[in-house]
Amino acid sequence: MKRMFKSLLYILITVSVISLNANINVSNAAPTAAPVKQTKTTATTSILNVSPVDVVNCPSKYLNKTITFNAEFVTYTSLGLDYKPAYRDPAKYIGLLIKRPDVTDHTIPLSEMKIFLTREVAEKNIDLEAGDKVKITGNVFSTALGDPWVDVKTFTVLSQKNKTEKK
Repeated sequence: MKRMFKSLLYILITVSVISLNANINVSNAAPTAAPVKQTKTTATTSILNVSPVDVVNCPSKYLNKTITFNAEFVTYTSLGLDYKPAYRDPAKYIGLLIKRPDVTDHTIPLSEMKIFLTREVAEKNIDLEAGDKVKITGNVFSTALGDPWVDVKTFTVLSQKNKTEKK
């Protein structure tokens, strides 16, 4: 909860500075709606729509940048959570693996990309199964071991397999 408050405070400060610089008037918006609307507006200008394989091939190009991509969910994992240079508290975070988009005839996880999601969000999406389509937007916060390490900011389930399609 404390981390969520700090994140919200950071977003509010960022939105305030950006709106002052851009002469955007958000005074008529409801206090809770202004940060959300403004964050979406400013985020669209700085979010890079990428291929996960491109990020893996050149992670330093995306360091400290916000990226977004569509992917096929594979599984949740604890892979990389306890690596000291890019540590994420396993009590608060869970990793997730996506399918390599450059391999089409079978499922190979893109394990070179370390993707971290808060457990709160993961628990809301606990019913995800391999092959479900997701959209991930996050910040590449490290390139430790030559791999991109991504903190997920937004996680959207685009589609899930129908019960009849599941094996």
